Amino acid sequence: MNDRAFSFVGGIGGPWHVSRIEAVTGEPLDTVARLQVVGGIVASSSGSSWILRGVTSNERYVTRPEKVLLDTRQPSLGRAEATCAALIPIRKSAAWWSMAQDERRAILEEQSHHIAIGLEYLPAVARRLHHCRDLAEPFDFLTWFEYAPEDASPFEHLVTRLRQSEEWRYIDREIDVRLERRGPA
Repeated sequence: MNDRAFSFVGGIGGPWHVSRIEAVTGEPLDTVARLQVVGGIVASSSGSSWILRGVTSNERYVTRPEKVLLDTRQPSLGRAEATCAALIPIRKSAAWWSMAQDERRAILEEQSHHIAIGLEYLPAVARRLHHCRDLAEPFDFLTWFEYAPEDASPFEHLVTRLRQSEEWRYIDREIDVRLERRGPA
């Protein structure tokens, strides 16, 4: 089994209660009651309305100093106090992917300050990025965030700041799924 592969199963089961699903840009996902995060690639699951799949990878677009900061500040997922989560799948436009990597880096960090903004919210907000563009999935990235209820307001601020950046002009589909850990359904 590939320990870098994950499936996000939206349906009637799982420890995460879905409190909100909002299509920020583009077509929505079906409304579901629960979410389960499964290690590995799941082809189908009884009681599911949708399954999103992605793989973790090396940090892309980061410089060595940024990587060191991320590695030292990033908390682990699954902390007991982190009972709130967000799954934010995004797809970037063809214009984004037609640029060279250094051009994308310039927009992502030099103009939008994506990494620098994210660093400001560590360690309160843990995150893991899943790549899915090369898996023929409907999104390019699945970002998973976990945080404690008292960090909900800072998390909202983080998301707002990123959505106001130059980089977000290249997003043509984004879904915001908010969750609370409540145990298995």
